[in-house]
Amino acid sequence: MAPDGNDTKDLRAMFADDPEGADLEVFGRKVHADRRGFLRGAGLAAMSAAVGMTIPFHRNIPQGFIPAAMAQDNGLMGKDGLTLLNDRPLNAETPPELLDDAITPTSRHFIRNNGIEPENTSAEGWTLTVDGFVDNPMELSIADLRDQFEVHTAALTLECGGNGRAFFDPPASGNQWTYGAVACAEWTGVRLKDVLEKAGVQSNVIYTAHYGADGHLSGDASKLPISRGVPIEKAMTDNILIAFEMNGAPLHPSNGAPLRLVVPGWPGSCSQKWLKRIELRDVVHDGPKMTGTAYRVPGHPVAAGDEVPEDDFQIIERMPVKSLVTFPANGASVGMATDVRGHAWSGDRTIDKLEISIDFGSTWQSASLDAPVNDGAWQNWRANVSFPQSGYYEVWARAVDSAGVSQPFAIDWNPKGYLNNSMHRVGLRVS
Repeated sequence: MAPDGNDTKDLRAMFADDPEGADLEVFGRKVHADRRGFLRGAGLAAMSAAVGMTIPFHRNIPQGFIPAAMAQDNGLMGKDGLTLLNDRPLNAETPPELLDDAITPTSRHFIRNNGIEPENTSAEGWTLTVDGFVDNPMELSIADLRDQFEVHTAALTLECGGNGRAFFDPPASGNQWTYGAVACAEWTGVRLKDVLEKAGVQSNVIYTAHYGADGHLSGDASKLPISRGVPIEKAMTDNILIAFEMNGAPLHPSNGAPLRLVVPGWPGSCSQKWLKRIELRDVVHDGPKMTGTAYRVPGHPVAAGDEVPEDDFQIIERMPVKSLVTFPANGASVGMATDVRGHAWSGDRTIDKLEISIDFGSTWQSASLDAPVNDGAWQNWRANVSFPQSGYYEVWARAVDSAGVSQPFAIDWNPKGYLNNSMHRVGLRVS
């Protein structure tokens, strides 16, 4: 089978259903009795041809492996230039230079999945249940949401809690996000607050619980891959949407079609995709990825590599102050002067100042900073820098938020690799 063209559109499905058979069909290899995924003869040659060069560490390749260079173009339908981190579940990030738009195009919005995307993502027949400790339990179609509630459109920033995990030392387990698990798309939907008010929030409610239609990786229909929630005080704020449109069109299937929550400023895991149910609870929600160490950090600083008792972990709420350089790209060659630009954001706060340095932090220059277009949107910034002579430079960016908190050069280590908001740096070759 050729490693490009239409023949590879269903690679992910083939490897998910029958990894060993797919190995044999695609690469002409069988699993070695003593070394899982070991490649021999024609199999290694086929995979090397597929990626266009030799594979030095081919002996470490696991069974069911799809080279990212192949999966990149064939596994992310409707996406442009994303870097595939994992295909089961599907996770892909956006290189910083492709996040240059003030509003992130749908084709460049990152994908963070915990389970398997549902096969049916049609809006027709889709319903949302709102129940638990409410006065008026409801079952609403998407048409009901449009008809019964005011529809709002807003630019809202979503970021995975593990964005930046790749830079922790010692390494933290999980998807090795670098910078691109963040986006600010324009979402259309109804306010979660309005829906909950119509349902009638009872006085004992302290937390929401969110449920989606995605499937557990095990295939066990009785298991949920993820079900998180937020404190009721957060749920009743004005900028959380139950969204059915993204950038003026129906949601992309990998971004939660046909219905999802968008909770800006908090970990993206709170923004349940393929949303089917919202339950109001009188306890902190204890669904999958709400307990243990999932989306939690130690409540105190810890030394790198330390074992931390589970009781010491606290649920992540607001995301920290952060910024991104989107132009020029890391490694670019530029002239003696160049424009520099990017975005900055900080959980539920705004950004007061964005500074850049070209001399490794010795001096700083203020950038021009836009106000957010609405509550929950990132802020765009820009500057022009001149270099004193040719050579290698780094542009460092740091944001200061409305509480006076600044980005650090480096952050304290934590076992799960969350909340890395260290300054973004891009290297430039100036001539």
